[in-house]
Amino acid sequence: MQPYRLFRITAIAEAFSWTGLLIGMYLKHVAETTDAGVWLFGRLHGALFIAYLVATLWVARAERWSLVRTVVALAASVPPLTTLLVERWLSRRRPAPVTETV
Repeated sequence: MQPYRLFRITAIAEAFSWTGLLIGMYLKHVAETTDAGVWLFGRLHGALFIAYLVATLWVARAERWSLVRTVVALAASVPPLTTLLVERWLSRRRPAPVTETV
């Protein structure tokens, strides 16, 4: 799998897991109905958080990102849903793929 494709997939998945975790926290702490959402999405989000960090470091090295771009992408993993915004920002600044003409 190409590094940027994996980065994109993990960025989107990490954002969805954040959403599930936020809903789970609402159900546990506000509605006080169940803690199943926190149990499930907490574990899922933890795994996807680590996967996103690894994918970010991999694509940063493979595509020779600047230190600023790499730090911004890594920092995006902390606030909820920010990985979506950063992935979109990075995709707009990504050079077009080179196609071979034979």
